[in-house]
Amino acid sequence: MNTQEYNECVKQHSDAIFRFIVKNLGDAHEAENIVQNTYEKLWIKREAVHMETAKAYLFKVAYNNMIDVIRKNKRTTDLEQAGQVEAETHHYSDMIEWVKKAANELPEKQKTALTLRDFEGYDYKSIGEITGMNESQVKVNIFRARKYIKEYIQKLEAMVL
Repeated sequence: MNTQEYNECVKQHSDAIFRFIVKNLGDAHEAENIVQNTYEKLWIKREAVHMETAKAYLFKVAYNNMIDVIRKNKRTTDLEQAGQVEAETHHYSDMIEWVKKAANELPEKQKTALTLRDFEGYDYKSIGEITGMNESQVKVNIFRARKYIKEYIQKLEAMVL
């Protein structure tokens, strides 16, 4: 990959990578850092990455960076919450909020697969390349994520009625 192709990759894919990370993390600042780190890694590996495979490579690197951040944040959050237990009350009046809440509770593989498929429009094969799962695993994770969200909303509706 030459400099011109690298610049073209930045133009073509940076927004999609940013949206993908923000939807999963909910933190625009952290998403910007991950996008920057992703393109830094592409620049370092530019000799080995071909333009045809750059998109999959970028999403794979971004996904791995995101998982690292989630794990780091989870360790920090677990330590902070170890000494305190608070009851949370949530008031949801909007279906979109319910779906977002349910999606945030999904395991990372399910959340990532669902986000890539339903929000970013990737096919199963591309999602598999990005996440390291095979197509069957991608389909199962998306199915389970959708099922969980449906059940979550049904439980909330039953409590409201």
